[in-house]
Amino acid sequence: MKMHFCIPVSQQRSDALGGRYVLYSVYLDGFLFCRVRYSQLHDWNEQLRRVFGNCLPPFPPKYYLAMTTAMADERRNQLEQYLQNVTMDPNVLRSDVFVEFLKLAQLNTFDITPKKAYLDIFLPNEESINIEIITSDTAERVLEVASHKIGLCRELLGYFGLFLIRFGKEGKLSVVKKLADFELPYASLGSSEVEHCKVGLRKWYMDPSLDSTLMDCRAALDLLYMQAIQDIEKEWAKPTQAQRQKLEAFQKEDNQTKFLELAREVQHYGYLQLDPCTCDYPEPGSGVVLSVGNNEISCCITLPDSQTQDVIFQMSRVKCWQVTFLGTLLDMDGPQRTFNQNLELRFQYSEDSCWQWFVIYTKQAFLLSSCLKKMISEKMVKLAAKNPEMALSPGSSAGVQSQLTATSASQVKAILPTSVS
Repeated sequence: MKMHFCIPVSQQRSDALGGRYVLYSVYLDGFLFCRVRYSQLHDWNEQLRRVFGNCLPPFPPKYYLAMTTAMADERRNQLEQYLQNVTMDPNVLRSDVFVEFLKLAQLNTFDITPKKAYLDIFLPNEESINIEIITSDTAERVLEVASHKIGLCRELLGYFGLFLIRFGKEGKLSVVKKLADFELPYASLGSSEVEHCKVGLRKWYMDPSLDSTLMDCRAALDLLYMQAIQDIEKEWAKPTQAQRQKLEAFQKEDNQTKFLELAREVQHYGYLQLDPCTCDYPEPGSGVVLSVGNNEISCCITLPDSQTQDVIFQMSRVKCWQVTFLGTLLDMDGPQRTFNQNLELRFQYSEDSCWQWFVIYTKQAFLLSSCLKKMISEKMVKLAAKNPEMALSPGSSAGVQSQLTATSASQVKAILPTSVS
């Protein structure tokens, strides 16, 4: 499954000898991940090829003469596609060559020295555990350390993930992004321009029935219980009055199993809710609150007369989706050359035997896309379990496609088809 890598901007720099080179700003899930030169990526590709051979995607060729603007734009687009395509192979994604290069790129970009540090990991009850890490530890490693401290069974780590979470005013909670396994939480937390961000531990699956797999582990049961309570308190999950009364009774008895059994019957249990945003349905500029989970996108749309309309889009009827990365360059001549982004996700949906595009304008478009991918992958795992012949090879298509489109203020544009598998 491809990662949401994007290179919306690049900048020419001078080296110590007076020469010129291009520094590429690599974004992951809409956030600055690192800045690298072509030569660094070229050397990395050579290292990967020594390990994995010709199964890697093509790498943009060297130019021995000065590049025109069109050539520079083409190389940026090609590097962007390379970064996305190289993540399709899970063996590459987990390799030391892949991870170590990206670790070093993050450390250099944000001027971080590997050293001992302490990091607070926030649990779903908003309490935290303090763990000792190295600043160069990946999210995968930090998750292992945190799970060991709370007694979470190692074989269940794949059901959980680390997230950047914003705690806003009046107790509002916003999931900013899911940290990739190879991402450095220390670097991502320190470099995030989102205020009041913390690293949080949450379950990472969209199918509520998967809860049953975790119930025999005490620490996993505690995490599910805490998150269910939090989701209800934040009104992400919406119990009826009768359900709420029973849930409160189970909570007073500290009967976690009964609580979770009933919670799974609650509307939007286990769904991830996005911040309020806008969409183009039923008309442009309509306000909407999206909840994603259990193979559907649930939308509570505010109509012009202030009435609300609930609309549900089933994933089985989604043909493809596309994230569009639109932004404005800031500090054009400054050393950082930052990028102010606006995002949209549009998806093609079958309604009454007709395909129609729906557009959602949200800064959490990459997170929403990750949730859609997660639902597709979980569905394919279920199908493969029922019919082994349905099992997918690492690069095969699951029948649904996503696209990533990047557009900067300088009108640089790349359209990247991404098969979801």
